[in-house]
Amino acid sequence: MNIKLTRSITIVLLCVSALASGCAKKQIAATPAPTPPAPTPAPTKFEPPPPAPMPTIEAPQVTKIGSGDLQPAFFDLDSYTLREDARASLDKDAKLLRDHPNVTITVEGHCDERGTTEYNQALGEKRAQAARDYLVGAGIAAARVEIISYGKEKPFAQGHDESAWQQNRRAHLVVRTGT
Repeated sequence: MNIKLTRSITIVLLCVSALASGCAKKQIAATPAPTPPAPTPAPTKFEPPPPAPMPTIEAPQVTKIGSGDLQPAFFDLDSYTLREDARASLDKDAKLLRDHPNVTITVEGHCDERGTTEYNQALGEKRAQAARDYLVGAGIAAARVEIISYGKEKPFAQGHDESAWQQNRRAHLVVRTGT
């Protein structure tokens, strides 16, 4: 039986080998390479280029103003009525203050050396109040404008003649610190 078994095994092996070599192997289809995209046709009409990025617009720089930027209002002798030139000065001051809404000021009332201290103190206050009222009427918030009177105590011009006295009869605008 041994020979029979060997023969059977041999036949089986030959059949398996014949089957294995006789059958065609399945070919795995290769993935085709992607086809390049078709070229885009030339445009038939004009197409504008893409828009350029918008430029950055910087906010204007806010400049500070100082007391030297404001003009005084001058008065006639023994008067707190605003003259035409005083109104013109205060109009310029009001425009500057409207352009700088965070600025607060003090209006100082001044007088020349003639008259008593008490009289000039009261007159200086009336001059400062007249200038303040004009600025408020021109659109400046009343809370931004304080007044003080120095009377004849702080003269601008030191002379003892009409030229010096004219310069000392004024409402002087001063920017308050911290603004």
